[in-house]
Amino acid sequence: MRDKEDKRVDGSRRTWLIATTVAGGVGGVAAVVPFVSSFAPSERAKAAGAPVEVDISNLKPGDMMTVAWRGKPVWILNRTDRMLADIKKADPELADPLSKNPFSMPMPEYADNEFRSRPERKNILVTVAVCTHLGCTPTPRFQEGAQPNLPDDWPGGFLCPCHGSTYDLAGRVFKNKPAPQNLDIPRFMFTSENSLVIGQDEKGEA
Repeated sequence: MRDKEDKRVDGSRRTWLIATTVAGGVGGVAAVVPFVSSFAPSERAKAAGAPVEVDISNLKPGDMMTVAWRGKPVWILNRTDRMLADIKKADPELADPLSKNPFSMPMPEYADNEFRSRPERKNILVTVAVCTHLGCTPTPRFQEGAQPNLPDDWPGGFLCPCHGSTYDLAGRVFKNKPAPQNLDIPRFMFTSENSLVIGQDEKGEA
């Protein structure tokens, strides 16, 4: 009789232990899921690094627009023939006219030219508008000639208001300025005549 009671007690104990273990396992899984999911990027984080598609149908020659990509301003400038000529004029005064020393990202192969643009649309400049000195945003100074804080033979370009660094209309820095390198050119591609994508090209996302 005693043996039967002991077996019932042992059976009840095993049942209780199994139930406790299962409950504990379920609780453990419930605790782990939020922790693991915290490693997944948020929607905001994904959006911050995602390619950006831009409509340039209203970007007339001589006009510039600014869009945000990865939390940084990016300029899209539709350069006129005169502006392209001014780029050639600036070559002797530049610190790195051939962009041999990229700043924070490698130069796309298709932009490795004097105009730092795609050859089939050389008038369109796409560049990160962050000064390579201390990260200020330069301001456009497209007008040629003498102006405040600019040389008398100014060919047109950009002036950083923080410490006076100047860039030409291809985003290349002039000699003897605080900024050590040219503005970055991100990967980009045209998806149609009137739209382009920043942060992605034929090889994939940047």
